[in-house]
Amino acid sequence: MRRFIYSILAGVLCVGLTAVTMAGEKGQKKVGGEKDLKSMSQEEQVKLALSAAPASIAKDAAVMLPGEDGKLVEVKKGTNGFTCIPAVNNRPDPDPMCFDAAVGQWVDALQNKKEKPGNTVPGISYMARGGYHWEKNGKVLMNEEPGAKLVKEPPHWMMMWPFTSQETKLPAMPNPSGVWIMFDGTPYAHLMVYQDPNKIKEK
Repeated sequence: MRRFIYSILAGVLCVGLTAVTMAGEKGQKKVGGEKDLKSMSQEEQVKLALSAAPASIAKDAAVMLPGEDGKLVEVKKGTNGFTCIPAVNNRPDPDPMCFDAAVGQWVDALQNKKEKPGNTVPGISYMARGGYHWEKNGKVLMNEEPGAKLVKEPPHWMMMWPFTSQETKLPAMPNPSGVWIMFDGTPYAHLMVYQDPNKIKEK
């Protein structure tokens, strides 16, 4: 089963990571302001990937890194069902992510432009170093459009499940509460929680 999950993740995420790797080769995008992803050692990339989740999760999570061909390769086996990668988008600052198998299915559907996500249970994802999204005319966009503004997100975690602002009474934009619905009104709507994963206390 784990081998099947990894095969899904490799197909899902290699496109995004290939873009990051190519940018590093061209010297256009820097990770952490010092090194691009490709120039990092494997140890540095693993450390970056694991920094996305709380230590209690990261210590037992698998890690996948882009190989020479840009495809993801498992370099650290995991035992808790979570997988971490060193970067999601081709941005100047690192945006590593750790996620469970359900999120892997969610991302697979998004990348392949499917009508709706494939996960049948809510998935959890951590981005302790933050991420990015596009905004235009008071709305969060699923894709970049002319005139859209790239917004940096603070450390957060997500629940990938089609919540709606109408049902939950939560806003569809970032707000002082730190909790909102991203991509509201679409099958890819999900819960965003602007809470630093590293500050979540274990029970």
